[in-house]
Amino acid sequence: MKFTLSWLKEHLETTASVDEIAEALTDLGLEVEEIVNPADRLSEFTIGKVKEAEKHPDADRLNICQVETDEGMTQIICGAPNARAGITVVVAKPGVYVPGIDTTIGVGKIRGVESFGMMCSEREMELSEEHDGIIELPSGEVGERFIDWLAAHDPAKVDPVIDIAITPNRPDACGVRGVALDLAARGLGKMKPSPEASIEGAFESPIKVTIDEDARTKGCEVFAGRLIRGVKNGPSPEWLQSRLKAIGLRPISALVDITNFFTFDRNRPLHVFDADKVSGDLRVHRAQGGETLVGLDEKEYTFSAGQVVISDDKGVESIGGIMGGLATGCTEETTNVFLEAAVWDHVQIAETGRALKINSDARYRNERGIDPAFNMPAIELATQMILDLCGGEPSELVVAGEVPDVARAYKLDPERVQSLVGMAIPESEQRQTLTALGFRMEGSMAHVPSWRPDVQGEADLVEEVARVASLTKLKGIPLPRIQSGVPKQILSPLQKREQIARRTAAALGYNECVTYSFIDRASAELFGGGDDATMLANPISADMSHLRPALLPGLLQAAARNQARGQMDMALFEVGHAFHGGEPGDQHLMVSGILVGRTGPKDVHGASRPVDLFDAKADAEAVLSAIGAPAKVQILRGGESWWHPGRHGRICLGPKKALGVFGELHPKVLQALDVKGPVVGFTLWPAEIPLPRNASATRGALTVSDLQAVERDFAFVVDAEVEALTLVNAAAGADKVLIEDVRVFDEFIGGSLGEGKKSLAITVRLQPTDATLKEADIEAVSAKIVEKVTKATGGSLRG
Repeated sequence: MKFTLSWLKEHLETTASVDEIAEALTDLGLEVEEIVNPADRLSEFTIGKVKEAEKHPDADRLNICQVETDEGMTQIICGAPNARAGITVVVAKPGVYVPGIDTTIGVGKIRGVESFGMMCSEREMELSEEHDGIIELPSGEVGERFIDWLAAHDPAKVDPVIDIAITPNRPDACGVRGVALDLAARGLGKMKPSPEASIEGAFESPIKVTIDEDARTKGCEVFAGRLIRGVKNGPSPEWLQSRLKAIGLRPISALVDITNFFTFDRNRPLHVFDADKVSGDLRVHRAQGGETLVGLDEKEYTFSAGQVVISDDKGVESIGGIMGGLATGCTEETTNVFLEAAVWDHVQIAETGRALKINSDARYRNERGIDPAFNMPAIELATQMILDLCGGEPSELVVAGEVPDVARAYKLDPERVQSLVGMAIPESEQRQTLTALGFRMEGSMAHVPSWRPDVQGEADLVEEVARVASLTKLKGIPLPRIQSGVPKQILSPLQKREQIARRTAAALGYNECVTYSFIDRASAELFGGGDDATMLANPISADMSHLRPALLPGLLQAAARNQARGQMDMALFEVGHAFHGGEPGDQHLMVSGILVGRTGPKDVHGASRPVDLFDAKADAEAVLSAIGAPAKVQILRGGESWWHPGRHGRICLGPKKALGVFGELHPKVLQALDVKGPVVGFTLWPAEIPLPRNASATRGALTVSDLQAVERDFAFVVDAEVEALTLVNAAAGADKVLIEDVRVFDEFIGGSLGEGKKSLAITVRLQPTDATLKEADIEAVSAKIVEKVTKATGGSLRG
């Protein structure tokens, strides 16, 4: 929406500057997108007076002029035919940019004679297309800025143009008067009285208007028209042309320019038919489908069934509320005109305009909503302007339909401003604001003006009050604390573990992946999923048909894509949820990581090697330690089928309490997912880690025993199939308080042990806490260790 400052001042009596108006408009919600001020590009031009002018010795058409400026007498060479002594001119001194010729003036020589500036024509200053000679001013003082002279004598030439963005809920701001009303309410001026007109018809209109019954509902609510005969259509007056040109419209003729003026001045689209080209009466109806019309833009449009059009006896002559037809458009030869003002359903306008791909100023306003109560005053004002500019004799009004009643009122609750906005505004100021915006106050009830369709409730009244009062005055007030002291952490323990696990894995050198929660059935089945409970009802593709049962499928698929592009060594991890069902809550948080290929690039020292399960074990233990898992855990077998049966381990607090699993991925799984091994990895379940008993933020005191630890070695003969882990767990369970560590240091097979037997030697570290261990205490613990191991493994102490 564009308008000039002088146009705004036709409705608003104000002394505010352009910058003040722009700031207020943006603060009111009418964001200023651009301000084009002609004075900005003309600010360096000054007024001078030609004292002498003589012919150039080497050029018949050039004159050497001595021009008096604010810097003294200056020599300027000029080729204009009207350059002569005694005239007052506009001077561009060296260093001044001349927009019309896109040149910065400098000191130069013309045919051997120096010139120190330029005397300008109107076209060179982009004031008009006049370039037959330089500007001759009837008045002006030497050194006076040219823009100051223009502001006093021809202000239209330096009239700033303001362009604002209109939100869909503010159709009233599509007219200059609506914008002025907002500024007046803010206090930037006083509204001027709205012009009024009442035209007496001299004869009965020969053109009648009807609205079909099916077009009254969500089509055209009221259609008013009047024939004006004997008009003289020609160019519109200079003031009207200047306003339209300033906002980017091309003046066409007085009749058309008048309708364009009301479109932008009062947000009131109008249309004029050449009455001599209309056959019979006008009828508003819905198209049957297939009718065609050549619009004023000279494009042919074909209508679909249900679209609202205006027809005469020959056929469709206008697209209701959007665009008129070329056949009945006004020209220079028009002498009889039929003026139309109607109220259209905005939804129907939007649907028709979108379907026909027409973006006209009329559609822009009618689809947002115009003031229905202004329909009859608008046709009277437009008639008066036509009579003033074009002459003619008006007929009586013809009206079809009724002006819709949009009257409504809402209660103004002054306390709601404080509760909804957080601003304390006195009740008297609230009532004054609404009155200034056009609301009519009756007690506590605010009657909404007809031009504000966006106000639909009490909350909207509060918004209007706060908008005018300026939300920039809103001061932030901290919320009161629920409890004193240091506030509790926002993240839950599980969220905190998730955050720490992500940072720890990244610190270990892993790259984080974020994969889809959906995978294909075949991949899901490899990891214990793929059943109907986790199947999507409407998958976006066949490769995303099921919820993922684990994070490993997505990581392995990412590894396969990287290997296909030549990246063979990688460390990937993901923190996210996997799903064991399709109901809410059937999900569990996981931390998974994989190591693929080798530990590093090949080197001469042979430090590079294929990754193994101990790499995954170390990383899994590091993440568990970071998120608060107990230091004492057991490593057990019994992992899921996608782990290598002999190269994995479950990290447990007991047989039924697993915190995670690590190991090598099964070769069959890698083959199915087209991943080249070896691949090791881990999966952790942060929710399974017990919460600390002490919930305080402080750590307990470090307990360091000052008593000497004791180590004892044991060797057991067991069956060859017995796992070392089983023996270690049994020994550690003999005394969980005293035994600090158990580790295997030797394995012996064959020899005197016989076939199917092996010897496993372990070191048990005993750490007393209360008193130094005596030999009897050590023997007692040793006996328990032998008993536990013998019972768990079926072996015996080696002699």
